[in-house]
Amino acid sequence: MIVHQWIPAAHRGDAVGDSARRVRALVRALGHESEIFALSIDEDLRDDIRPFEEPAAQRADVVLYHYALPSLLSEAFARVDGFRVLHYHNVTPAHFFAPYDADIARLAALGREELASLPDATDLAVGVSEFNRLELEALGFRRTGVLPLALDLDRLAQAPPRPALEKILGDGLKNFLFVGRIAPNKKIEDHIRLAEFYKRYVDTQYRFVFVGRTEAVPRYYAAIRGLVVEYKMLGERFLFTGAVPDAELAAYYRHASVYVSLSEHEGFCVPLVEAMAMQVPVLAFGAAAIPETLAGAGVMFHPKDLEFAAELLAELAYNRRLRERVVAGQRARLEAFRLEAVSARLAEVLAEAGGSRREMDRQP
Repeated sequence: MIVHQWIPAAHRGDAVGDSARRVRALVRALGHESEIFALSIDEDLRDDIRPFEEPAAQRADVVLYHYALPSLLSEAFARVDGFRVLHYHNVTPAHFFAPYDADIARLAALGREELASLPDATDLAVGVSEFNRLELEALGFRRTGVLPLALDLDRLAQAPPRPALEKILGDGLKNFLFVGRIAPNKKIEDHIRLAEFYKRYVDTQYRFVFVGRTEAVPRYYAAIRGLVVEYKMLGERFLFTGAVPDAELAAYYRHASVYVSLSEHEGFCVPLVEAMAMQVPVLAFGAAAIPETLAGAGVMFHPKDLEFAAELLAELAYNRRLRERVVAGQRARLEAFRLEAVSARLAEVLAEAGGSRREMDRQP
């Protein structure tokens, strides 16, 4: 079979695009032809990703459309002749962005509206999590399933050291890490409030590290920096790095005492898996897909009691036996995210697509 993937934009370091490239390798290993087509492509990926304008994008037995935002691909997807698989990565609800950026809020609302228009144009809809699958089912998609993200769990573990950075991170402070763009659904303000409780009741030798783009929602980032000032906390204890290469990201994981997630909306949450792969104990608020991604690994709490979370953070930072038990549980959970497991599920999806395609061809 010819199995092509469509993505709106190809960026290195983007979870959707990175997963698509690994899926392409898995599809080829299963014996099928496969390419990735995108509307926009970063310069350093032009030898790897093909422009959607090429006629070949439409010539496939199976089209796997990665959906995470509205785009012109949706209209083309509805018209394509091949078996149509929609791979849903989730769209953050607009209400998170409304107080900070009306344009992003509008884009998020349009993304949800466009998704709701696609059930009749889709032969099979798969979410990257059961949480996403349930959203698809509620929108009227008739045939649904789960196809997890294809993750490279070795790229960070095998990254070279960064001695200068690691000297800074190894200065004796406890590093509490978050990875992801600085966006309202991530609830970075709750990290600042957690730090205040931690400082007040536990320890003053801490540093909260935020690795990820800060320019995504500028007003929100400004509000976060303002909250640090409002609480009269030491600015140098809150490190916002912006986007970093893998070698630096690995250094931040290696020197993290705890990975902290206080997000209130995630369709999967890749950094939780990265933290587990890097043997960093996870403390997470149990919202959206996070309970599913952890599946009993890490330490999860609900409701969002940040005073209680500060106590949990202290236990994970200082209780060696607890850390060892948590890391061991996370290591076991990682097996579900190995590429072999994703490949097996992908083979099932393609077998279903191939069988349906043959049935369609037999119809008069």
